[in-house]
Amino acid sequence: MPGMRATDAVRGTEGASGEGFAAALGRAVDGTQALQAESKTFAIKAVTGELTDIHAATIASSRAQVTLELVAAIRNKGVDAFNEIMRMQA
Repeated sequence: MPGMRATDAVRGTEGASGEGFAAALGRAVDGTQALQAESKTFAIKAVTGELTDIHAATIASSRAQVTLELVAAIRNKGVDAFNEIMRMQA
């Protein structure tokens, strides 16, 4: 289109909240680390006999596992997309 620059096509990539993909991914990684730390705390309490609520520990462990799997899947898709772009340029 006349008058359209290469950067014009990329301006709409931010979400409705105005944050970019990198910021959202960073928040997801930070959240994963927080959930892993919470799960680790519950595990230590379980080993030392200080755990009073087994349900909270089980839920924390499951949430940490599912979130880690999600972040790993997003990373794998990103690597696959990068590799596909590199193949297209070759």
